[in-house]
Amino acid sequence: MNLPPLRDPFFTYRFRRRLHVLRVLLALALTFLIIRLFEIPHSSWALVSTIMVMGNLPHIGGVLDKGRQRLLGTALGAGSGLLLLLLPPTPLLLPLGGLTAIGVATWWTFGNRHGYSGLMFAISLLLVIGDGSHDLGVGLWRAFDVLLGTLVGILVTVLVLPQKATDMMRFMLAENLERMARLFHAHTTASAAVDIDTRALLKATSSALVKQRGLVDAIHRERRLRRDELDDIISLQRRMLSTIELLLETHWTTRAGHDQIEAMTGLREEQHRLARELDTLATQVRTGQPITAEVAFFDLQRYARLATSAVSDEGRVLFSPSGYLWLNRELARLARELVERLGGLDRLPSRRLRRASGRKWARRHTARSDEGARDA
Repeated sequence: MNLPPLRDPFFTYRFRRRLHVLRVLLALALTFLIIRLFEIPHSSWALVSTIMVMGNLPHIGGVLDKGRQRLLGTALGAGSGLLLLLLPPTPLLLPLGGLTAIGVATWWTFGNRHGYSGLMFAISLLLVIGDGSHDLGVGLWRAFDVLLGTLVGILVTVLVLPQKATDMMRFMLAENLERMARLFHAHTTASAAVDIDTRALLKATSSALVKQRGLVDAIHRERRLRRDELDDIISLQRRMLSTIELLLETHWTTRAGHDQIEAMTGLREEQHRLARELDTLATQVRTGQPITAEVAFFDLQRYARLATSAVSDEGRVLFSPSGYLWLNRELARLARELVERLGGLDRLPSRRLRRASGRKWARRHTARSDEGARDA
């Protein structure tokens, strides 16, 4: 039984930008309703806090990681501001006290993972002390408004069509595997050097790796994958992409070397098979299936004679065919290692994803594999 679209993880991933905008607007509307219903003084600070809280929290992992920092920084900053307001009014007390408190907070949070708490501390303190009028009532209401806006933003992000960082990582990984399969397959059938579309795929894959790196802390907070496991997955993707880039360049180094490569019977079939295996792995990752993909060993021995005896028209020994074959074997080895790593993650398979999208993606993958087989 398929899940309703709004509960489908791929739906929330595909429309994550629109859903994040929806959550921001809903949180602002909810905050506005609360402050109007209860006639809360200085309520504009609650609205400002809501939008500040939700500005960069599109997924649950970010909420769990930064939400606590926001609440801690907000509470300590507002408390420090109220303490300054309670002190006997003296010239320059508020500005100097505020600067000292912010300096201390910045010092302690500089360069560590609590830097966001330091930022929220400074913002909350400045909101509470305001223009330095020593109005305790105003400070109390501002502190309350800041906490109210912060809590509303966090709750809406967690409860309304939440986006999990783990799912984002899963879908980005699947997309990268598909891109690399397309790059590798296009490379083995291309009749020209790297074209514009290929460069765009390389750029998109590299960009997705950067985004995956930014999700590591959030995924760790969701308690599904450890940081070292995520580091290994990202590292293997990067090495596979680098290998494919080298393959794209090596293939066209010399015409004589290219002719030697083309003369290797069965090489293209092995390459096309590897591309299909990467595509199969992408489908299993995306649909939450257990990782059962098998990447065959890339046999170089059958091509050893042609590779080692390759010479140019001038009689010079060509090393590019041997290097090209080694890169193919290295790509297959990295792919096998990635399969092993993914297969060893007990919490990677997802029953929810299999129910939501297994049939749909299986049909699409079958059609694409059949097309690839015909092209081969």
